[in-house]
Parts: sequence; C-alpha cells; structure tokens
Amino acid sequence: MTQRVSLQNIADQLGITKMTVSRYFRSPEKVAPATREKIAQAVKRSGYIHNRAPALMSKALSRTIGVVIPSLSNQVFAALVEGIETISNAEGFDILLAHTGYDQQVEERKIEMLMSYQIDGLILSETEHSQRTRTMLKQSGLPVVECMELPESPIDMAVGLDHKAASFAAVNKMISCGKRSIVYLAARLDRRTLLRQQGYEQAMWEAGYTPQTIATPFQSSFTQGMNLLKQALDTYSAVDGIFCTNDDLAVGAMQHCNNVGIRVPQDLAIVGYNSLDVGQTMQPTLTSVITPRQAIGIKSAHLVIDAIKGKRGPGRIVDLGFSLNDGQSL
Repeated sequence: MTQRVSLQNIADQLGITKMTVSRYFRSPEKVAPATREKIAQAVKRSGYIHNRAPALMSKALSRTIGVVIPSLSNQVFAALVEGIETISNAEGFDILLAHTGYDQQVEERKIEMLMSYQIDGLILSETEHSQRTRTMLKQSGLPVVECMELPESPIDMAVGLDHKAASFAAVNKMISCGKRSIVYLAARLDRRTLLRQQGYEQAMWEAGYTPQTIATPFQSSFTQGMNLLKQALDTYSAVDGIFCTNDDLAVGAMQHCNNVGIRVPQDLAIVGYNSLDVGQTMQPTLTSVITPRQAIGIKSAHLVIDAIKGKRGPGRIVDLGFSLNDGQSL
C-alpha cells in the first residue's frame, strides 16, 4: 500500500513550511491568497486528506457544526440543510448530519455522538428534548440553534415561524371563501402537526364552527392523503374544505378527488402546508402555506457561526414568518 500523503509532503512540494500548510487548514484567511491557491492545488493533485484529530485533541476549533433532523425523506429538511450549507460552505465550516426519526431518545444519543467529535455548534430541527439532552447542551457551552419553530424558552437561540398562527391564517382564508365544514388531515402527530391543529381549531371555534380532525400516527405520504380524505368523507357530512398538515397529504387528497370525480375547488377546497414544488404540478395548482425553510437554514447557520466566532447578536428568537401561495385549489 502507498504511504498516506502528509502535511510535510505538501510543504516540501511547494517549498514552504509545514506550519504554513497547517495554518491553511486551521485559518485559511491568515494565509496569503497566492499561497492558499498553491496549497489548494497541491492538495487536489496529491489526494491529501486533512487529519483533524490533533486539532480536536488540542480543543481548537473543529470548524464543524452538528445538524440534527428528524427525517431524511422529508423534502422540508432537505431545503433546511441546503440553506445551512449555503452559509457553512462559504464560512469554511463542514456539517455533521444526524437523523432521529422523531425519537427523543435517538436524538439524545445522536447529540452525544456529535459532541464527542468536538463540534463547534449545533443546529437542531426539534424543540422538544429529553432532560438529559437539555442538560448536556447547557453544560457544553456550545452555541445551539433550535429551528423550524419558535419555542417560548429556547436552549440558546431559535429560528423559525409560528405554525399555530400560520394555520389560523390559512383556515381563516378558507372560511372567508365560504367554507364551513373544514376537516384537518394530520399524520405522525409530531409537535408541528399539533401546533397546526391548534391554529386550525382556534380559527374554526372563533368562526362558530366545530373542528373535525382525521389523523394517523404514521408518516405522511400521498397514499396516506388519499386514505385520510376517504375517512373524512365517510365520517363527516357536507365536507367542503380540507386543511392538511403538509403537502404530501394534500396532493394525495387531490389525487383521490381526481379519481372519484370530486371537483377541486368547486366541490371541495384543499389547502396544504409547506408549498412544495409538487403542489404546483397539480391541476388545479395546490394552495399551500409557504414556510421559508431554506431561509431558516441560512439564518440558523449565520447565528451559530457568529456565536462560534464570539459575535452574538441581540436577538435570541428570529421569526421568519409565513405566507399563502396563489394556488387554485381554494
């Protein structure tokens, strides 16, 4: 087997000191631009892989951020991570990604694992944690951003939107369009789904109508959307509107309507949540709540990296708001 390329090999190739090459990896901004380019090209040619272990052992910055998401299949979190990487890449940070499956005990284990790698900060896409997770995070002193929601008492910082307010606004829009018997379709029953249900129920009660929910503990899918709508139509009479906790359910509901000849929105209005691109391929296009997922990732990365650099701003909770797209299913 060939010997692994070392820092000294790179330095010898370029006629510079090993310290300069090491500085390039630790603090590239402290290396002259021309030298940075030469080192980058030498690294590329040689296939050198930087060994971070010495930096980790010396408690220097690892230039790594832990990112914890509950789902790998949900497009919502793909957009979030894309936003994070937009900033982390530009700032010379890498991310370590962990997946929890919406399980607090798994989250606890994954956060402990990430912290064992001496990460510099954490971005969490959940706001409910085990007591041990909260204790670990507070004792670590690491900058932490909880994103996608707006917890009343964040561990450190938070970036997101008010899901209860967003649902309240969407359902009020349905009511203003003349809908009276609106059913909420819910899946998985995680915290954000329950917050949206609260907003839906508040809008219905305030308008003098009775909330009606059809839910499943299983994850969302187009098929679940079809099945939940079937249940809603079998359970409740005179249903004229469906508000869905996400676009997966909404698209499935629209497909069921197409299959059985229910006209959208004439016979049944359907509103989704998250405004995924798939909704714009439907006929009619899906009306949905726009959630700024990529912007949340960008702001979260800015906050955690600024905190790592000792440049914390005054705001601990950042509300990036929501809006309703101009779909035609309402």
